[in-house]
Order: sequence, then structure tokens, then C-alpha cells
Amino acid sequence: MHTTAAANKRDLRQICVAVHCAKTCSLTFLRLNSSLNSAEPSREQEDYHTIIKDTEKTNSTKHEFQAETRMLLDIVARSLYSDKEVFIRELISNASDALEKFRYLTISGDEEAAKLKDADRPLEIHISTDKHTRTLTVQDTGIGMTKDDLVSNLGVIAKSGSKAFIEEIKSKQASGDNNIIGQFGVGFYSAFMVADKVDVYSRAVGEERGYKWSSDGCGTYEIQPAEGVQYGTKIVLHLKTDCREFADEDTIKNVINKYSNFVGSPLYLNGKKANIVQPLWLSDPKDITVQQHNDFYRFTSGSYDVPRYTLHYKTDAPLSIRALLYFPEGKPGLFEMSRETESGVALYTKKILIKSRADNILPKWLRFVKGVVDSEDIPLNLSRELLQNSTLINEDPKIPPGPTQEKSARV
Repeated sequence: MHTTAAANKRDLRQICVAVHCAKTCSLTFLRLNSSLNSAEPSREQEDYHTIIKDTEKTNSTKHEFQAETRMLLDIVARSLYSDKEVFIRELISNASDALEKFRYLTISGDEEAAKLKDADRPLEIHISTDKHTRTLTVQDTGIGMTKDDLVSNLGVIAKSGSKAFIEEIKSKQASGDNNIIGQFGVGFYSAFMVADKVDVYSRAVGEERGYKWSSDGCGTYEIQPAEGVQYGTKIVLHLKTDCREFADEDTIKNVINKYSNFVGSPLYLNGKKANIVQPLWLSDPKDITVQQHNDFYRFTSGSYDVPRYTLHYKTDAPLSIRALLYFPEGKPGLFEMSRETESGVALYTKKILIKSRADNILPKWLRFVKGVVDSEDIPLNLSRELLQNSTLINEDPKIPPGPTQEKSARV
């Protein structure tokens, strides 16, 4: 009897020790896992570079959209675009505009340039994804926005700060290229197709403090001063449950490659450079190697062969056109020539993809040709997805050979 009781006590002690060890191991694992999840990637990691940090602190006040109703916001944000993924293109385009505005100010030599702080900072676009918080962040180091800018540019639907900036440049008759993409001021609101809340942190050049703009897209927005805001603009999208795929790095990478790979400034995704292919159609034909042509052809066409012929075209009158066209290595067969197939030419405006299959650029009997056409003279509809009656389409067959034209055969 005593032997049995002693054995039971011994077993009980062993069970208690085992439970204690299990709890200790579990707590240690949880602390370790939490530490690993919260830690930022090592700064020594090769090619890692990001500027996105959670440093902002705010106090909020609420405003109503000045002129438009919730119905109009619904049309712009939820019915205007045919594909949800284009919101990434729109936000990157806005970030690119902000960088171009800042670049212009740094070289303008006017009073605004004298007030610039941190003027030598890198001009970059950074995107980060977070599956756990279901957020997508887009940040640039551009010109930033004041409180008045946030109210006028984001508080009034269909008012474009980029368009006003271009008009200001024209009024001053400034020289140089106008690389500003935005025209309509609606692209930002495409974020509400995938997000039930959008936060914008922005600090303008020459300003001591930043501001936060926040809205759920339902007719009101909040704007307030914010501490810890970096120069430029950071947009945080709190994604809807059914749009959680846009918190996935691979999804965003594919969209960048499709629409915004050729944006003019460095673009980073989760600390790694995302736009690694250069827009060869803007380069001098004499500076492009055969290997660069082969790589660019494969990237744009999705093919594994090499081009047999290359046509590099450039003209500024009567239209501004840059084109780089490739004739595939394999000859098109009789069946391929007779059937209805999509065009292999992509249409860009200022290095931003408009149509991946531009059927009206070349005649149908040349639909086997691959390549890129970029023109600034493209009148787009509000969503930038459809062409209006375009002089590019009407005049293209009549355009004489441009001042820069090269055709090369692979030997």
C-alpha cells in the first residue's frame, strides 16, 4: 500500500515537472517567434533597402468632401476601372509625379528651391506588403503635400495636382521635359477598390511638420498634424478581406512588371529593387547591345527565342513617338497569318503601360511583330484604360521616317 502511494507521488512529481518544462519551452518558443516576426530584415542582407517605418503620431479632426457626393466617389473608386490591380499603377504613377515635381524644384533655381531641405536625398519609390496586418504601403521621397495640398488634391475628387503643376510650368515657359503623368486626379481613389480605409502621411519640402489624411471612402475624411513624418508621401492601404491577395509580395511584383516596370525612378518592393529592366526604346540605338535587345525582347514578348530583325523608331513631329519593334526569329505560318490573333505590341505613355495588346497601332498583317510604342500624344479616357479619338491612331500610317531610325539584322 505504501509502495503504491509512493509510486503515485513519484509519478505525480514527474507529471508536474513535465508540465513545467512544456510551459517553459512554449513560452520560450513564443518569445523567440515574436522576436523573429517583429525584427526587421538585417541591414547587412544583400540588396536590401527600405525607408518605410512606423514613426508617425497624430490627433484627428473630421471633414467632409468639399464638392462631390458619395455616389461620385463610388463611381470613381469602384466602377471606373475594369481591373482592380490597376490601383497599383495609379499609386506608382502618383509617386513618380511627386518625384518629378521635386526634381524640377531642385533645378529651377527659384525661391522654392532655396527652401528645400534634404534636397540631395535619393528620389525613390518604396512598396511594402504585410499579410499579417493585411496592409499595402506605397511611399515616395518626392515633393510631399502641405495641409492645403491634402485638402485640395485629396479632399476634392477629380482635381489633379499634377495637371495644375504642368500648367504652372507652362506659364513660366520652363524648359525641359514634362514627365508628369497625372491628368485627371482620380487615380488615387482607385485605392478604395481594394481598401476599406486609406491613410496618407505627407510632409512637404520646407515644412517642419507633416500631416495625416485618412478616409474610408464614404464621403468624409480626417486630416490632422502628425509627428515623425518623413519628407514625401506615404500611403497605407488597409485591404478588404476579399482583396488580401494584394498583401502578397508575388502578386505586387507581377503587377509592377506588367504596368510600372519602366517608371523613371528606382522602385523597391519589400527592400529589393523591382524595376530592373530599362526602357530601351528611350536609349540611343547605337548604345544598345545585341544581348540587351535579346533580353528586352524576351521580357516584353514572353518568348524564349531571339529577334531576327529590330526596328528602333523615333520622331517628334507631327507626333511624339518612340517605338522599338521586333520581328521574331521564326517565320509566321500561313495558318497564323490567316487567323485572328492579338497584337504583340504594347502601348505606353511616358513609360506607363496603357494597353498590353494595342490592336490599332499596326495593320493586322503585322500582328506577329512584338515590341513597344510610347507616345505622349495619347488622349486617354478617365481611367487611362481606353483611347479617345487619337491622332496617334489616325496619323500613324502617314508618319514619314523619323530622324532616328535603325533596322538591324541578326547575323
